[in-house]
Amino acid sequence: MYLRNVSGIIAITALLGMKGQPMKGIGVIVSKIFLVLQSILRKLGFKLQLIRISRGSGDNSSQDECYEIISPLSSYAPWLTDRPFKEVFGIIENFSLVDEYRCYELWQLVAESKKSHGALLEVGVWRGGTGALIAKKAEMEGIREMVYLCDTFKGVVKAGENDSKYSGGEHANTSRVLVEELLNKKLQVSNVTILEGIFPEENQHKIAADQFRFCHIDVDVYQSAKDIFEWVWPKMSMNGIIVFDDYGSSGCDGITKFVNEEWERNDRITFYNLNGHAVIIKISKF
Repeated sequence: MYLRNVSGIIAITALLGMKGQPMKGIGVIVSKIFLVLQSILRKLGFKLQLIRISRGSGDNSSQDECYEIISPLSSYAPWLTDRPFKEVFGIIENFSLVDEYRCYELWQLVAESKKSHGALLEVGVWRGGTGALIAKKAEMEGIREMVYLCDTFKGVVKAGENDSKYSGGEHANTSRVLVEELLNKKLQVSNVTILEGIFPEENQHKIAADQFRFCHIDVDVYQSAKDIFEWVWPKMSMNGIIVFDDYGSSGCDGITKFVNEEWERNDRITFYNLNGHAVIIKISKF
């Protein structure tokens, strides 16, 4: 792990070991260090960005050739003057590993989801940062349907052969209590239902909604993303939006693989935002 400067942003770059496998425990260590440094440096006027890259070797070398650090040259940054977003992001920032750019896209897409109908869903909540942001924006936009936040609170599940950098149990450093504190005390939102367990197998029966306008999938691995997508897609309303948080990350190659497999279907528009998101919009029932 080392520090470097990227366009005025302090970045921590974590190098993964041979064959893309992280050193034991480094994911937990890096996330803890990141959150502490993020808080300290923000008070000093700096922004901290976490970047994961791979060292190509062995069987993964050809795959790793698809990845590089992307630094677009565009400069329009509406989040800088969006005061409601800045206020909410300032509250949730230490409860998420999702950067400001992706959080702002979620913020905007929740607003766009007013053009559809149904509930909102996030699977892969961790400490609740993006889920709280989604719920607060939905409340501000007058969306009355429930926001469902689903997590095992025991870390990543269903890691398999399609996931070169996950083995299961990562990101377990969270709890339902942390999420509830963020939602109830810090943001004071009441439009949320938290579902604990593996989704959809263990808790789908607790969802009253039969249609969804928005879904954020942040589960890091292929099979979990596949199971969630196959459950929610038939329930997505026309113009409903699904966001895959990890599509552009070399650390989540299973997500990239799954979305690529779904790309060419005729009932959707799919695109890759260079912030790392893959977005799928439903345009047909068939």
